Amino acid sequence: MKIVVLSRNAKLYSTKRLVEAGHMHGHEVRVVDHAKCDIVIEHKNPHVVYNGQPITEVDAIIPRIGASVTFFGTAVVRQFEMMKVFTTTESQALVRSRDKLRSLQILARAGVGMPKTVFTNYSKDVAGVVDSVGGAPCVIKLLEGTQGLGVVLAETKKAAIAVLEAFNSLKARVIVQEFIQESRGVDVRAFVVDGRIVGAMKRTGKDGEFRSNLHRGGKAELIALTREEEVVAIKAAKALGLHVAGVDMLQSDRGPLIIEVNSSPGLEGIEGATGHDIAGEIVKFVERHV
Repeated sequence: MKIVVLSRNAKLYSTKRLVEAGHMHGHEVRVVDHAKCDIVIEHKNPHVVYNGQPITEVDAIIPRIGASVTFFGTAVVRQFEMMKVFTTTESQALVRSRDKLRSLQILARAGVGMPKTVFTNYSKDVAGVVDSVGGAPCVIKLLEGTQGLGVVLAETKKAAIAVLEAFNSLKARVIVQEFIQESRGVDVRAFVVDGRIVGAMKRTGKDGEFRSNLHRGGKAELIALTREEEVVAIKAAKALGLHVAGVDMLQSDRGPLIIEVNSSPGLEGIEGATGHDIAGEIVKFVERHV
């Protein structure tokens, strides 16, 4: 098969591993920077141009679309879909997952547990918003934040009100969530490929840090998921239409609570923690469907 990995940087761990896994399975793999593609919209002949040349005879794409280029990256994925090329992440699923508010609404409708969340249109009653999630401490997140950036833990009601007022004055869209005390700065990421769990890790924030993101200095270790956690992770990925997903959840007294579903989850942390060939699992997913 001829596989294209859509990635801004061929030297990234996840990109390199996907290329290696593709080659190990006997496929031809190339990396294409989706931000440098031209989209040619033409009746009966939609195509993508890269470095002045049309990309032709592609069997599948593996999108690695960064949050900063979601709009154009999604358009490139959609163009390949119009060309009848298989994609491991469909354009609509990518859009759903990147809209935090929309994804939470979809997950709630699917019956997936999550921390209580409030979103308002710059409400002046910020104290009421804080009370709605059970008071302080509470977590305040920018809707566009990634990798733990734009996430604040307000430990007192006074601090929460100050943060919300500051964000409102900047016209920054935020959501407010209840703080799950018993999680203690630890979350779980389940890696889902084609409707099944292929790896899971527990991520712990560094000392004094409630965010467990590896980009923020957190550490990862292998974890065995409970049956309930497996079911919830698969259900969350399916609700958003994602065939490849990193499902992040908190272990709470009322069961697993989903905090985010990532449509371009990194491979370095999960492969390092589990020792599993996750990139190979993604390539095998492509083989099953093409």
